[in-house]
Amino acid sequence: MTTAAPTTGIVLIARLDNAGDVLLAGPAVRAVAAHVTKVVLLTGPHGRAAAELLPGVETVIEWCAPWIDPDPPAVTAEHVAALHHAVRAQAPRAALLLTSFHQSPLPLALLLRLAGVRWIGAISEDYPGSLLDLRHRVAGDPPEAHRALGLVNAAGYRLPPGDDGRLAVRRPLPEVEHLTGGPGYVVVHPGASAPARAWPASHCAHAVRALADAGHRVVVTGTARERHLTAQVAGTTGVDLGGRTDLRTLAAVLDGACVLVAGNTGPAHLAAAVRTPVVSLFAPVVPAARWAPYGVPTVLLGDQHAPCRDTRARHCPIPDHPCLSNVSPAEVVEAVSSLMGTQR
Repeated sequence: MTTAAPTTGIVLIARLDNAGDVLLAGPAVRAVAAHVTKVVLLTGPHGRAAAELLPGVETVIEWCAPWIDPDPPAVTAEHVAALHHAVRAQAPRAALLLTSFHQSPLPLALLLRLAGVRWIGAISEDYPGSLLDLRHRVAGDPPEAHRALGLVNAAGYRLPPGDDGRLAVRRPLPEVEHLTGGPGYVVVHPGASAPARAWPASHCAHAVRALADAGHRVVVTGTARERHLTAQVAGTTGVDLGGRTDLRTLAAVLDGACVLVAGNTGPAHLAAAVRTPVVSLFAPVVPAARWAPYGVPTVLLGDQHAPCRDTRARHCPIPDHPCLSNVSPAEVVEAVSSLMGTQR
């Protein structure tokens, strides 16, 4: 199998997961964009908003992968044809398929071959036959951003001089002082797409009050579906922005923050992309070595050796969720204080 990918023309990069996964692909995207005419990013419905924030991406194709999405669509000829037509319309010369360790790139590689993509590279433990031109292997347990960057490096794409390889978003970001009251606050983001990764709401509410008592302005963020949660957590002392931010606006809110307090969820990676330190309430259902906030000062809280370790559970399998429920609000306040004023 050949290894060198084309250095001109259009290259498709696929990352079919959630917003945080797409943001972690940012350094790899920039490395490819530095060498080719155009980068097209193929992503799922939960990753599109993040894809549109990535420097180096010119076009986004949204397609829901039946083997990856948590609410997968049926595999139908019509659904597959939609991908086929979207890829044919862009006519990429090559494709790089970014995956996590538990995902196979081969279903997508097959569909892209049928859509006319002549060169495809991916990380694969399974024998790829003629589906891949570059079969890359990964040793150890690298951060997700390193994993993706390792693949594109193996394909011949390197970050340009002066690029530090950290996460990033397109700028300028919108003005948000009307929402936050100006920079210099702490953001608490209580929600998570998987309940097993969330700090209990009552703990979040106590932490907001404790942070306010310690002299911090506190902003609470969340999606429109999380308005009840953000209202509960903000109480009378925090600024409740539940449902008032899209991803780009949330990036601006996090950009003005001194510290973010959040679980293992997309906004933690968004904070890293705007260089904001993170107090990470990290449930060990997935390894922190791979998915902890990347490239920013971070305090990691939570029992990383709890019985739920490496289960990838979406709902905590252990009664009372001890890996995170045993973290006290006082520990979070102390962690926030330790990160105030750290280098961004």
